[in-house]
Amino acid sequence: MRVLFYFIILIIINIIILNFSLYPVLFIDFDSSTMSCFTTKFADELIANAAYIGTPGKGILAADESTGTIGKRLASINVENVESNRRALRELLFTTPGALPCLSGVILFEETLYQKSSNGTPFVEMLKSAGVLPGIKVDKGTVELAGTNGETTTQGLDGLGERCKKYYEAGARFAKWRAVLKIGLNEPSELAIHENAYGLARYAVICQENGLVPIVEPEILVDGSHDIHKCAAVTERVLAACYKALSDHHVLLEGTLLKPNMVTPGSESAKVAPEVIAEHTVRALQRTVPAAVPAIVFLSGGQSEEEATRNLNAMNQLKTKKPWFLSFSFGRALQQSTLKTWGGKEENVKKAQEAFLVRCKANSEATLGAYKGDAKLGEGAAESLHVKDYKY
Repeated sequence: MRVLFYFIILIIINIIILNFSLYPVLFIDFDSSTMSCFTTKFADELIANAAYIGTPGKGILAADESTGTIGKRLASINVENVESNRRALRELLFTTPGALPCLSGVILFEETLYQKSSNGTPFVEMLKSAGVLPGIKVDKGTVELAGTNGETTTQGLDGLGERCKKYYEAGARFAKWRAVLKIGLNEPSELAIHENAYGLARYAVICQENGLVPIVEPEILVDGSHDIHKCAAVTERVLAACYKALSDHHVLLEGTLLKPNMVTPGSESAKVAPEVIAEHTVRALQRTVPAAVPAIVFLSGGQSEEEATRNLNAMNQLKTKKPWFLSFSFGRALQQSTLKTWGGKEENVKKAQEAFLVRCKANSEATLGAYKGDAKLGEGAAESLHVKDYKY
């Protein structure tokens, strides 16, 4: 009887295995939450704002320097780092006649989000009335990643939801979080790529929960002697990891923007033509960035004002498949000649604004592939802005 019992059990087990092998769908646990993107009550607004920032002919002014970083900029022109001078510089930029029509967004530092102009108008209202969306820097800077050769990860996730809610109420409609990676003999490590990708993804989904379009910024520093092929390979690895992480977190890609480095040789290598940079950069993006992303807004990464503009222009002139709008999110590469012309003096404001307008128009044209290289170069417009191991 015992043998018969085991024989019957064996037959039943085989029948079960056979049925499951014939109908493998029975093994699948359909969890609808894993089959679609993260959803939020802000979905339509996020999609609309991301698309607006990607309006052809417009880009982003990154005026999100921390108090310490803007202090270094002011020190370069012998201006004291006090609130009134920081406000004066931002007001100079935001009130430049003809400049704001070239912009769809401005990234602000927390201090600037709540500042007012000299006539009492809040900067947020000034920007909105000109059709420019205010954004906000939400990360807390980088810290060394233990177990690596000086690589970093970005801090600021603690309390991010509450901060985003507060920033949305103050008028911000998009956010920025900078992750930093470097190219070395063994860098970036898989650990650094993974940690920064998942930090960016977690930040992105928290922003979307609170109505802010997240700019995903995985910056690969230009420091080093590597060639453009090395930079391209690393850029592809990093971007592929970022979009895997964004997918894992169910981020709504249509409500995001990407802010990557351009693919260039290292700072200690020979320069190449804008057309070469354009080819390598766009190819890296084609291989890694989903078509659902509405716009890619490049950082300048220490290039001179004119270099950054020419490289962006070359990308938009490239005859190839580009499902996303290619634009700019420049800080130093929009402000250097303006800062030097201003020098902290009231009598120089008009000339400084003229210099800023030149750069805004040149980059606006570059988003359309229409820049002819005929912009009047202000003081410092052609000088490299590279700072090794750049922090802000």
